[in-house]
Amino acid sequence: MLEYVLANFFVYASVNAFTPGPGNILALNTVTNYGWGKGKPLFFGIFTGYYVVQIICAVFVYGVGAFLPGALQVMKYIGAAYILWLAIHIAISKPEISAEQGSASFLKGFLLQFVNIKIYMFGITALTGFITPYSKALWILVGVELLIATIGTIATSTWIGAGLLIQKFYVKHYRMINIILALTLLECVWSMLKV
Repeated sequence: MLEYVLANFFVYASVNAFTPGPGNILALNTVTNYGWGKGKPLFFGIFTGYYVVQIICAVFVYGVGAFLPGALQVMKYIGAAYILWLAIHIAISKPEISAEQGSASFLKGFLLQFVNIKIYMFGITALTGFITPYSKALWILVGVELLIATIGTIATSTWIGAGLLIQKFYVKHYRMINIILALTLLECVWSMLKV
């Protein structure tokens, strides 16, 4: 059972990290507009912000678990509802890649992550849906969130590295890709609710 849940955790983390979100889209647009050299400060800001936000999520879930242990069970259902919403949103969404791009600064990338609700929900849902039923130890929660941030950094780096190639492929095949990703997320909801 634990292997099944962990496998679904990795599926959820990968789908969530690799799908278009504010950080991935900003990184893609920055590399296509400015190139790697001029975009580096922004990319490193995005990466750093990701790690900081995920540590905040771990501390939040740990605090809730310590002071309101019954709330974690409720948060699991909220997380399942969020993943269900995400699956529906992904299934019906179209690519919206804006050509508007401001400066490519570290601060812009870093601050983006603090207003990026997707990664807060990502981190909290991953912990309450897949990890806290088995462990509520702070070091495990922080470790999992650092793993999530690393997966997110790899995903954003993939968007950066592929640049226009991914953009063109995604725009051309977005419907099929989005349906597959949505169905995969539905499997994640199922695994969360079985625990």
